[in-house]
Amino acid sequence: MQKTFGIIASVYGMLAVVLGAFGAHALKTKLDAYHHTIYEKAVSYQFYHVIALFAVVFLAAKLETKSVSLAGYFFSTGILFFSGSLYLLATSEILGIQSLTSILGPITPIGGLCFIIGWILLLISFTKL
Repeated sequence: MQKTFGIIASVYGMLAVVLGAFGAHALKTKLDAYHHTIYEKAVSYQFYHVIALFAVVFLAAKLETKSVSLAGYFFSTGILFFSGSLYLLATSEILGIQSLTSILGPITPIGGLCFIIGWILLLISFTKL
């Protein structure tokens, strides 16, 4: 479990840096202020939850419970759904996928719910130490 979530956290962390730099430089003149804010929110939440994934990795070294591993899965899924949908929503005009915004919009709160569940599971895990 530690290796799996360590790899996932590392990949998501690397992608957050790459996507953050891409947004700050390549998309600087392509996005309006509103869409740039959405893009930045995606990067920020991705970074926050990469840190949460590393908490899962370190907690798993002391405690191998279902709540720890489930927290890792929920954080991983939350990053994909929440940040992923925001990246696509922010760049939908550039990518020519405006027709998908009605589908992408509802995916974002599902990712947010995954984050909340992940934090609850992390809390439960810490109470078992």
